[in-house]
Amino acid sequence: MKKINFRELYPDVYTTDFFVDVTEEVMETIRAAERAETAYERKMYRYKAQYSLDCENGIENAVLLKPQTPEMLLEEKQFQEYIAKCTHRAKPAEKNATYRKPRRVGV
Repeated sequence: MKKINFRELYPDVYTTDFFVDVTEEVMETIRAAERAETAYERKMYRYKAQYSLDCENGIENAVLLKPQTPEMLLEEKQFQEYIAKCTHRAKPAEKNATYRKPRRVGV
């Protein structure tokens, strides 16, 4: 059995020393977690990462192209049709008719 100090693991909760006996397996798990955290901090420092490498902050989502759902495809198609209608110039009815450019008003 090994003794660990909870004040070292949880300094916000335990302000004084609080020793607990734990098994070798638990102690090894705690040490492995500490080593992983130290390696993570070293990795962030080494690669000058100013953001969390594991955080769900949208960086991963911005890079990945996710497959669109049928609803998204339909909305996109309707939006493109709407834009095409709004920006489409009316074509002249006759071959000889010409399109008149609108005049500027009030300057």
